Amino acid sequence: MNKNAKNIIIASVAAVVVGILIGCAIWNTGKENLIPLPKPTLSEGQRGELGIDKNVNEATIDKYLNRSDSVYYDMRMLEDPAEYENIGGDKYLSGIIKGFEVVSFPYITNVTNLPAEVGSTYTGTTLFTQRDDGNYIANYRESMQIITDLFPKDKNIFLMCGGGGYAGMMKKMLAKLGWNEEKIYVVGGYWYYEGKNIIEIKETLKDGTTYYAFWKIPYHEIDFSKLTKI
Repeated sequence: MNKNAKNIIIASVAAVVVGILIGCAIWNTGKENLIPLPKPTLSEGQRGELGIDKNVNEATIDKYLNRSDSVYYDMRMLEDPAEYENIGGDKYLSGIIKGFEVVSFPYITNVTNLPAEVGSTYTGTTLFTQRDDGNYIANYRESMQIITDLFPKDKNIFLMCGGGGYAGMMKKMLAKLGWNEEKIYVVGGYWYYEGKNIIEIKETLKDGTTYYAFWKIPYHEIDFSKLTKI
Protein backbone atom coordinates (compact mmCIF):
# COMPACT_ATOMS: atom_id res chain seq x y z
CA MET A 1 0.00 0.00 0.00
CA ASN A 2 1.46 3.36 -0.99
CA LYS A 3 1.80 6.32 1.28
CA ASN A 4 -1.12 8.25 -0.24
CA ALA A 5 -3.51 5.34 0.29
CA LYS A 6 -2.47 5.04 3.92
CA ASN A 7 -3.05 8.76 4.45
CA ILE A 8 -6.53 8.50 2.92
CA ILE A 9 -7.45 5.59 5.21
CA ILE A 10 -6.14 7.40 8.30
CA ALA A 11 -8.03 10.54 7.35
CA SER A 12 -11.25 8.55 6.81
CA VAL A 13 -10.98 6.81 10.17
CA ALA A 14 -10.26 10.12 11.90
CA ALA A 15 -13.33 11.69 10.27
CA VAL A 16 -15.54 8.84 11.48
CA VAL A 17 -14.20 9.12 15.04
CA VAL A 18 -14.71 12.90 15.07
CA GLY A 19 -18.24 12.43 13.75
CA ILE A 20 -19.06 9.97 16.50
CA LEU A 21 -17.66 12.28 19.17
CA ILE A 22 -19.61 15.25 17.86
CA GLY A 23 -22.79 13.18 17.71
CA CYS A 24 -22.32 12.03 21.30
CA ALA A 25 -21.72 15.59 22.45
CA ILE A 26 -24.90 16.82 20.76
CA TRP A 27 -26.90 13.92 22.22
CA ASN A 28 -25.59 14.56 25.73
CA THR A 29 -26.31 18.27 25.44
CA GLY A 30 -29.94 17.52 24.65
CA LYS A 31 -30.36 15.24 27.65
CA GLU A 32 -31.96 16.53 30.83
CA ASN A 33 -29.92 16.65 34.00
CA LEU A 34 -32.73 15.30 36.17
CA ILE A 35 -32.50 15.36 39.95
CA PRO A 36 -33.36 11.89 41.29
CA LEU A 37 -36.83 11.85 42.82
CA PRO A 38 -37.13 10.60 46.39
CA LYS A 39 -39.65 7.90 47.13
CA PRO A 40 -43.05 9.42 48.06
CA THR A 41 -43.15 9.77 51.84
CA LEU A 42 -45.97 11.24 53.89
CA SER A 43 -45.40 14.28 56.06
CA GLU A 44 -46.16 14.07 59.75
CA GLY A 45 -49.34 15.26 61.44
CA GLN A 46 -52.19 16.98 59.63
CA ARG A 47 -50.19 17.48 56.44
CA GLY A 48 -49.64 13.75 56.27
CA GLU A 49 -53.38 13.17 56.72
CA LEU A 50 -53.91 15.31 53.62
CA GLY A 51 -51.36 13.19 51.75
CA ILE A 52 -48.73 15.93 51.42
CA ASP A 53 -45.25 14.64 50.71
CA LYS A 54 -42.43 15.09 53.22
CA ASN A 55 -39.70 15.70 50.64
CA VAL A 56 -41.43 17.02 47.50
CA ASN A 57 -43.61 19.88 48.65
CA GLU A 58 -44.12 23.66 48.49
CA ALA A 59 -40.64 24.28 49.87
CA THR A 60 -38.82 22.05 47.37
CA ILE A 61 -40.96 21.84 44.24
CA ASP A 62 -38.82 24.39 42.36
CA LYS A 63 -36.08 21.72 42.14
CA TYR A 64 -38.42 19.33 40.36
CA LEU A 65 -40.13 21.58 37.80
CA ASN A 66 -40.01 21.25 34.00
CA ARG A 67 -39.23 17.54 33.83
CA SER A 68 -40.15 15.78 30.60
CA ASP A 69 -40.84 12.60 32.59
CA SER A 70 -43.55 14.29 34.65
CA VAL A 71 -46.89 16.09 34.52
CA TYR A 72 -47.94 18.90 36.87
CA TYR A 73 -51.52 19.65 37.91
CA ASP A 74 -53.16 22.17 40.20
CA MET A 75 -56.54 20.70 41.20
CA ARG A 76 -58.34 23.93 42.14
CA MET A 77 -61.40 25.46 40.54
CA LEU A 78 -61.06 28.93 39.02
CA GLU A 79 -63.71 30.06 41.49
CA ASP A 80 -64.71 27.61 44.20
CA PRO A 81 -68.13 27.85 45.90
CA ALA A 82 -66.47 26.89 49.20
CA GLU A 83 -65.45 29.77 51.48
CA TYR A 84 -61.74 29.04 51.75
CA GLU A 85 -61.14 32.52 53.12
CA ASN A 86 -62.46 31.12 56.42
CA ILE A 87 -59.27 29.05 56.77
CA GLY A 88 -56.85 31.64 55.43
CA GLY A 89 -57.09 30.64 51.77
CA ASP A 90 -58.77 32.01 48.66
CA LYS A 91 -61.85 30.71 46.87
CA TYR A 92 -60.38 32.13 43.65
CA LEU A 93 -57.36 30.70 41.88
CA SER A 94 -55.27 33.78 42.56
CA GLY A 95 -51.94 32.41 41.37
CA ILE A 96 -50.23 29.32 40.03
CA ILE A 97 -46.73 27.85 39.85
CA LYS A 98 -45.10 27.99 36.41
CA GLY A 99 -45.32 24.64 34.68
CA PHE A 100 -48.51 23.56 36.41
CA GLU A 101 -51.77 23.14 34.52
CA VAL A 102 -55.23 23.23 36.04
CA VAL A 103 -57.69 20.35 36.25
CA SER A 104 -60.51 21.07 38.71
CA PHE A 105 -60.91 18.12 41.07
CA PRO A 106 -64.57 18.85 41.97
CA TYR A 107 -65.44 18.19 38.30
CA ILE A 108 -63.73 14.79 38.43
CA THR A 109 -65.61 13.32 41.39
CA ASN A 110 -67.79 14.36 44.30
CA VAL A 111 -65.87 16.00 47.15
CA THR A 112 -66.30 14.84 50.73
CA ASN A 113 -64.88 15.67 54.16
CA LEU A 114 -64.01 19.32 53.63
CA PRO A 115 -63.41 21.41 56.77
CA ALA A 116 -66.73 22.52 58.23
CA GLU A 117 -65.56 26.14 58.21
CA VAL A 118 -65.52 26.34 54.39
CA GLY A 119 -68.96 24.85 53.78
CA SER A 120 -69.65 22.92 50.57
CA THR A 121 -67.84 23.05 47.26
CA TYR A 122 -69.27 22.31 43.79
CA THR A 123 -72.00 19.64 43.88
CA GLY A 124 -72.91 19.42 40.18
CA THR A 125 -72.06 16.99 37.41
CA THR A 126 -68.84 14.96 37.74
CA LEU A 127 -66.93 12.40 35.67
CA PHE A 128 -67.12 9.86 38.50
CA THR A 129 -69.11 9.30 41.68
CA GLN A 130 -67.36 8.03 44.78
CA ARG A 131 -69.52 5.48 46.58
CA ASP A 132 -69.71 5.00 50.33
CA ASP A 133 -67.46 1.93 50.02
CA GLY A 134 -64.67 4.07 48.54
CA ASN A 135 -64.98 2.78 44.97
CA TYR A 136 -65.60 5.04 41.98
CA ILE A 137 -68.30 4.69 39.33
CA ALA A 138 -67.85 6.34 35.93
CA ASN A 139 -70.73 8.62 34.97
CA TYR A 140 -69.69 8.88 31.32
CA ARG A 141 -68.27 6.46 28.78
CA GLU A 142 -65.32 8.81 28.29
CA SER A 143 -64.59 9.30 32.03
CA MET A 144 -61.74 6.80 32.32
CA GLN A 145 -60.19 7.86 29.02
CA ILE A 146 -60.14 11.50 30.14
CA ILE A 147 -58.20 10.86 33.35
CA THR A 148 -55.94 8.36 31.59
CA ASP A 149 -55.01 11.07 29.08
CA LEU A 150 -54.56 13.72 31.76
CA PHE A 151 -52.60 11.54 34.18
CA PRO A 152 -50.32 9.23 32.13
CA LYS A 153 -49.36 6.10 34.04
CA ASP A 154 -45.83 6.14 32.62
CA LYS A 155 -45.00 9.59 34.06
CA ASN A 156 -44.45 11.08 37.48
CA ILE A 157 -47.49 13.05 38.59
CA PHE A 158 -47.15 16.18 40.75
CA LEU A 159 -50.40 17.38 42.34
CA MET A 160 -51.19 20.49 44.32
CA CYS A 161 -54.13 22.77 45.10
CA GLY A 162 -54.80 25.59 47.56
CA GLY A 163 -54.21 23.82 50.87
CA GLY A 164 -53.49 20.24 49.80
CA GLY A 165 -56.91 18.62 50.19
CA TYR A 166 -58.01 18.25 46.57
CA ALA A 167 -54.52 17.07 45.57
CA GLY A 168 -54.53 14.37 48.24
CA MET A 169 -58.01 13.24 47.20
CA MET A 170 -56.86 13.00 43.59
CA LYS A 171 -53.94 10.77 44.52
CA LYS A 172 -56.22 8.46 46.52
CA MET A 173 -58.60 8.23 43.57
CA LEU A 174 -55.85 7.44 41.07
CA ALA A 175 -54.41 4.80 43.39
CA LYS A 176 -57.86 3.23 43.78
CA LEU A 177 -58.24 3.09 39.99
CA GLY A 178 -54.91 1.32 39.49
CA TRP A 179 -52.25 4.04 39.23
CA ASN A 180 -48.87 3.47 40.87
CA GLU A 181 -48.74 5.51 44.10
CA GLU A 182 -44.94 5.53 43.92
CA LYS A 183 -45.13 7.88 40.92
CA ILE A 184 -47.59 10.38 42.45
CA TYR A 185 -46.49 13.30 44.64
CA VAL A 186 -48.89 15.51 46.58
CA VAL A 187 -46.93 18.76 46.61
CA GLY A 188 -49.26 20.54 49.02
CA GLY A 189 -50.84 23.99 48.87
CA TYR A 190 -50.16 26.99 46.67
CA TRP A 191 -51.18 29.22 49.58
CA TYR A 192 -47.94 28.23 51.34
CA TYR A 193 -45.60 28.42 48.36
CA GLU A 194 -42.81 31.01 48.66
CA GLY A 195 -40.71 30.07 45.64
CA LYS A 196 -39.72 32.11 42.61
CA ASN A 197 -41.98 30.54 39.97
CA ILE A 198 -45.26 32.30 40.64
CA ILE A 199 -47.66 33.41 37.92
CA GLU A 200 -49.90 36.04 39.50
CA ILE A 201 -53.53 35.67 38.46
CA LYS A 202 -55.04 38.14 40.92
CA GLU A 203 -54.23 41.64 39.71
CA THR A 204 -55.14 45.15 40.85
CA LEU A 205 -55.72 48.14 38.59
CA LYS A 206 -54.52 51.65 39.41
CA ASP A 207 -58.00 52.57 40.65
CA GLY A 208 -57.89 49.70 43.15
CA THR A 209 -60.18 47.37 41.20
CA THR A 210 -59.25 43.72 41.56
CA TYR A 211 -59.66 41.16 38.78
CA TYR A 212 -58.48 37.63 38.02
CA ALA A 213 -56.55 37.09 34.78
CA PHE A 214 -57.73 33.52 34.24
CA TRP A 215 -56.59 33.63 30.61
CA LYS A 216 -53.02 33.15 31.86
CA ILE A 217 -53.88 29.67 33.13
CA PRO A 218 -53.32 26.48 31.08
CA TYR A 219 -56.78 25.13 31.93
CA HIS A 220 -58.28 21.75 31.03
CA GLU A 221 -62.01 22.25 30.65
CA ILE A 222 -64.33 19.28 31.02
CA ASP A 223 -67.32 19.88 28.74
CA PHE A 224 -69.95 17.46 30.02
CA SER A 225 -72.35 18.38 27.21
CA LYS A 226 -69.99 16.63 24.75
CA LEU A 227 -69.77 13.39 26.77
CA THR A 228 -71.90 10.24 26.62
CA LYS A 229 -73.73 9.69 29.91
CA ILE A 230 -73.96 6.16 31.26
